Amino acid sequence: MSGLPNVRRPATLASLAAELGVSRTTVSNAYNRPDQLSAPLRARVLEAARRLGYPGPDPVARSLRTRKAGAVGLLLTEALSYAFRDPAVTGFLEGLALACEQAGQGLLLVPVSPEQVDVTAVHQAGVDGFVVYSVREDDPHFLAVLERPVPTVVCDQPHNVEGVDRVGVDDRAGMLGLARHLAGLGHRRVGVVCMRLAAGRHDGPALVERQRNATYPVQRDRLAGLRDGLAEVGVAWADVPVIERFEHSVDAGRDGAQELLAAHPELTAVVCTSDILALGALGLAADKGLSVPGDLTITGFDGVPEAERAGLTTVRQPVLEKGRVAGEMLLQRGDRNRPRRVTLPTELIIGTTSGAPRGDQRFFSGW
Repeated sequence: MSGLPNVRRPATLASLAAELGVSRTTVSNAYNRPDQLSAPLRARVLEAARRLGYPGPDPVARSLRTRKAGAVGLLLTEALSYAFRDPAVTGFLEGLALACEQAGQGLLLVPVSPEQVDVTAVHQAGVDGFVVYSVREDDPHFLAVLERPVPTVVCDQPHNVEGVDRVGVDDRAGMLGLARHLAGLGHRRVGVVCMRLAAGRHDGPALVERQRNATYPVQRDRLAGLRDGLAEVGVAWADVPVIERFEHSVDAGRDGAQELLAAHPELTAVVCTSDILALGALGLAADKGLSVPGDLTITGFDGVPEAERAGLTTVRQPVLEKGRVAGEMLLQRGDRNRPRRVTLPTELIIGTTSGAPRGDQRFFSGW
């Protein structure tokens, strides 16, 4: 009669300790508290574990015992690929990862679609705290984060959440500086391509009421900064057309600029509320044979490397520093009860895409 194959059972913490003639605490310390062992002893434990097939302490059991997951959760209400496609998010991720690395913590991405209402991913995330990256004020995933008994740091938006730390920039002041630059050049016929303003897919003109009810404070503030700057030279905000795009991509910027200029060919400047949208607008101008800035001035906001290589006039914000500061605020919170608010500086970058408005009154045609 043939017998069962002789399968060696994997080693356990207890069997490894017995093999080495040490206590189970010593084996555990080799993984969890290496500073408690001499380097030769730890090396001997790890070598024996490798030889006997011991996989190390069960991380799930350890987290249950210590009530610590050893990871920071990043709530990103976009598709996962967005974190690696958008250069502003990528820069922020790098800074956050540096802070986690410094503290010996892991980083768990919790991406969810802005059109998705299921918050299960937030409830099930095994993390010790959340960094929330730029979500709208009424986002259900953000509200689910607030229900978790863990510390939270918001990057950019929402603003002024009770008990929650925040790091960001003064978007309104940054855009005000850009508006004054355009006004100083002589621009009075200005249009806008902006990122999404509220829940629900909307691609098209964003009337003043929609702007006023925007649940993305960053976009609301950037539009307000532009409004303030143009008002200083007598431009009524009601005369400034705003085109909104739900998707944040170069293609969305191109399409938004196409819609804007088709409806308002008299414009001399297109202000985009992000560099990504502005890169799309630059692509459209090239396709139409328009000189930038001779025929049309185009500006952005963020200061991402691709925009700077294109010579875009923009407002640079320290995206890597934002990520690093957000991580440090979360990981070094300690027993502090009062929320912190950190506002990082922006810088107006005057590139080659802004200039005086064209001198003649010819309108674009053939859109």
